Order: sequence, then C-alpha cells, then structure tokens
Amino acid sequence: MPNDANRNDDRLDLTLKRTIDAPRALIWKAWTDPNHIREWWVPRPWTTAEVEMDLRPGGIFRTVMRSPEGKDFPHVGCFLEIVKHERIVWTSALLPGFRPAPIADTGGCDMPFTAILTLTARAGKTDYAVRVLHKDEAGRKAHEEMGFHQGWNTCLDQLIEVVMRLKG
Repeated sequence: MPNDANRNDDRLDLTLKRTIDAPRALIWKAWTDPNHIREWWVPRPWTTAEVEMDLRPGGIFRTVMRSPEGKDFPHVGCFLEIVKHERIVWTSALLPGFRPAPIADTGGCDMPFTAILTLTARAGKTDYAVRVLHKDEAGRKAHEEMGFHQGWNTCLDQLIEVVMRLKG
C-alpha cells in the first residue's frame, strides 16, 4: 500500500483499536477461516449465512449477512493486500479481479469503503487495529451514524470469544 494509506484522516476514517490477550496467529485464524468468520462477522442475533474468501490481492471477499427476520444482505468486495499474521486490506469499492463495483442504484455497494486490519504482536498479546477509509465526509458520517463503533466493537467481542475458544 502507498505511504499515504498509513496516515489517518479523521475527516474520512473510522478506527477501532484494542489489545487482545491472545497471539496474533489465533486472531489471524479467526479472520481467515470462513467457518470462524461465520461466528463473529455480524452482531447477534444477525447471522452470517455465507462466506467466500480467496486470500490474495484481487481475490473475492463475499459475505451474506442474514437479519433475524431472515432477510439476506450480500456484500462482495476484494482483497487488496494480505500479509500473513500482520495485515489484511479489503475494499467494497472493487469486485474480485479489481473490477469496479457497481454504484448503489444498480444494486451494488451503497457505502463503498476500504478497510485495513493490522495485527501487531506485543508480548503474547496482539494490538488489533482496524481503519475504515471512506471516499468523503458524508460516507464516513453515514457509516458512523448507522452504528460503526457499536457494531464493529460487538463483532470484535464475538471474534475474541472465538479466539479464546481456539486458545483453549
């Protein structure tokens, strides 16, 4: 990723940071195994009905979130960067193979973003950081108002449950 991607812009970015009492290899496993992702990807009582991943730049990252009422919400994007145990960068603005995603009025992503997950080992623990980049302030604001902090923190709590079970 270019150096500019490492700079936070509070006008456009939303962030989530925590330290998890587990090695990053276990967090990586929870993040890269579709069976584990199904357990934590959406806040309960929602569920993740489907996960498809091809962990390589340009590879597909597709999920289907299911509401408690049974309505499905498919999302598809692609991975931009994969550094094992350290970093995953994905976007909803591009489809697999780096093809531009359709705009909302054609049934595509209504809030395109790019997300950067960074896992940093710290004495048996892991510094977990996600930064979500939006194209404009309106997109950032809309994502925040629809519950970014609560939703992504809830999902992280659920991911930690999975990691603790893996940790044994």
